[in-house]
Amino acid sequence: MKQLIAAIDQGTTGTTVLFLDESMQVCSRGYCEIPQHYPCPGLVEHDPESIWRSVLTAFASARAQAGDGALLAIGVTNQRETVVLWDRTSGRAVAPAIVWQDRRTAERCESMRRAAS
Repeated sequence: MKQLIAAIDQGTTGTTVLFLDESMQVCSRGYCEIPQHYPCPGLVEHDPESIWRSVLTAFASARAQAGDGALLAIGVTNQRETVVLWDRTSGRAVAPAIVWQDRRTAERCESMRRAAS
């Protein structure tokens, strides 16, 4: 049975999943776009459930294309600075994800930068 490694890239505009074979050659690819939300100027948000669904959809697509094989490992990269607050009890997001492009804290960051100088 062939051995596979999955690479998940959860980015700002969508999720890409690649499956690699034993020789590290890409044998399949899945992609699912994520809608951007702009509630007002300077604000950029994502629906956290949309992010999760995009990962599941892209993964399933790539896995189906890869065919039979044992999944040995999964690597993940993501947006890093995007933030989501989760409810510990329910496991559900409390509010939309604030995307790294969002500017709502720019003034506070600048104030802290000046104070540190």
